[in-house]
Amino acid sequence: MTVETRPATPLAASVERAVAIAERHAAEADATRTLAPEVLDALREAGFSRHFVGTRWGGREGSFTDLTRAVMALGAVCPSTAWTASLCAYSSRYAAHLPEEGHRELWSAGPDAFVVTGLVAAGRAHAVDGGWRLSGRWNYVSGIEFADWAVLCATATKGDHNEPRFFALARGSFQILRTWDNAGMRATGSHSALVEDVFVPDHLTYPRSDMMHGTNAASNAHCHTVPFQAVGGLTFAAPAVGAATGALRACAALLGHKRRTVSSDIELVRASGAVDVSRHLVEQNAEVLDTRAFTPAMMARNERNATYAAEQLSDAISNLVRATGTSGLSESAPVHRFWRDVIGITSHVALRYETAVVRTYPPVLFGEH
Repeated sequence: MTVETRPATPLAASVERAVAIAERHAAEADATRTLAPEVLDALREAGFSRHFVGTRWGGREGSFTDLTRAVMALGAVCPSTAWTASLCAYSSRYAAHLPEEGHRELWSAGPDAFVVTGLVAAGRAHAVDGGWRLSGRWNYVSGIEFADWAVLCATATKGDHNEPRFFALARGSFQILRTWDNAGMRATGSHSALVEDVFVPDHLTYPRSDMMHGTNAASNAHCHTVPFQAVGGLTFAAPAVGAATGALRACAALLGHKRRTVSSDIELVRASGAVDVSRHLVEQNAEVLDTRAFTPAMMARNERNATYAAEQLSDAISNLVRATGTSGLSESAPVHRFWRDVIGITSHVALRYETAVVRTYPPVLFGEH
């Protein structure tokens, strides 16, 4: 079965309206700690949910570069919206590893189902006739309050064999615990998901190793056969670049109304360099994925690029806060919001050296194969 839908235009051609709506609601999102329905509708209309969905189901099977640039554009006005857009797109890519019958259940009615992911194996599952019984609690599941489906990782037991697997659950199969109270990225809805002894049929589960190695029995689309390590922290680094870009613009606007100093100008220029370097590194990562250059050296470089970019962006936002002084830290100043969001994003475990670089073989980065 295929789905008749409107043409799959690139995100770059459809994101402008979503950016305008996200910008209009950015302060409200930060204050209310949730995204407005108009923002979520704009993300669906732009095509973030369908970006990595198979063309058979009306999706784009889109490029990583197109998604990365669209996410950065959103991040420059509302980092929470950018984060949500990025994770819902990548979550559909994870769901694409399901068997074909699973694809049909998620997308036969249309490609815009909002999917979220719990990547940590925080639950337990045991095999039963026709499927699995799943229980557990997953923290920090971004977008869970907006989700149509959640793809959650758990340790699965079948006889004497244990392995991590992903399980897709429709809304209503999990409870949402409103636990997200962080200072930054307030509107991402990164609450906890609770599952209590829910049956999951075989066609809604797959081994985590498939995602890690980029193997996919249900699709040979380029975007569905990318090893997880190659993606590195791109999912999270793109919103960070966008957020820092927004901070840079907000800082420049604020300083335009103040008496300029050599010190503030230096901080502004230094921060702009860090943001531009980070943007280059993040776009370089996307290019590796789109050209399928999955050598060990390239995958290690992608992980290094993401963590280094996060470090640069964290330093850049500190420079901008110094440049704007007390006025930049006002609760009503956009600089203050971007500052909290950049620090929140760059603190993510996927953007830390000890997480990304330690699991690679460092000499690979220096030409030793």
